[in-house]
Amino acid sequence: MINYSDITFVTSVFSPSQLPVAEYPEIAFAGRSNVGKSSLINRLVGRKGLVKVSSKPGKTRSLNYFLVDQSLYLVDLPGYGYAKVPKKMKEEWLGLITTYLETREVLCCVVVIIDMRHSLKEQDRQLIDWLRDKGIPSLPVYTKKDKLKKNQQNRQVAGLDAALNIRPSERVLFSSKTGEGKENLIAALDRFFP
Repeated sequence: MINYSDITFVTSVFSPSQLPVAEYPEIAFAGRSNVGKSSLINRLVGRKGLVKVSSKPGKTRSLNYFLVDQSLYLVDLPGYGYAKVPKKMKEEWLGLITTYLETREVLCCVVVIIDMRHSLKEQDRQLIDWLRDKGIPSLPVYTKKDKLKKNQQNRQVAGLDAALNIRPSERVLFSSKTGEGKENLIAALDRFFP
C-alpha cells in the first residue's frame, strides 16, 4: 500500500526536456482552472500547503512533480479553461501537456477532476474523449461533494455518469473539505499501478 503522506516536491517542468528520468509510475491530475485540483492533492496526501492553492486561475504553469513513498510520482498539470493568460502561454502549456500525456511511458492514469455542482463542461468531455482515443487510462473524480445535499448529489452524479457514459465503479466522489472519498480515491488509484 502506498503511503501518500510520505511526499516531497521534486521539480517544476516547463518543457519536455526537463522531465525527470522515467523511473517511477506517474499519476497526473488534470482539471479546469479553479476546480480544486490543488486542494484535492493536498487532502489526498494529508498536507495543507504542499500544493499551492490559489483563487486566481492559471496559477499552475508547469508540470509539478511530487515523489510519494519513494515509489510514485504525482504530477500536477496546469488547469485548463478560463485562465486569463496570454494566448502564446496557453499554447505552450497545451504543447507541454499534450507531449507529456502522449509520450510518457510511465504514466499510469490521469485523474480528471470535475466539479459535481455543474453539468459536464465541454472541455472535460473533450479531455476524457481524447484520453480514451489515445488509450490513456483516466479516472474521473467528482469534487465538491460537501457543497450539495444528498438528493442534489444523486441527480448531478447520475447526469455526469450518463454524459461520460461510465458506471459508478469507474469514478470517485470526493470532498477536499471533509476528506470524504479519500479512501475510495486511494483504492481506485491502486488499481492503475503495474
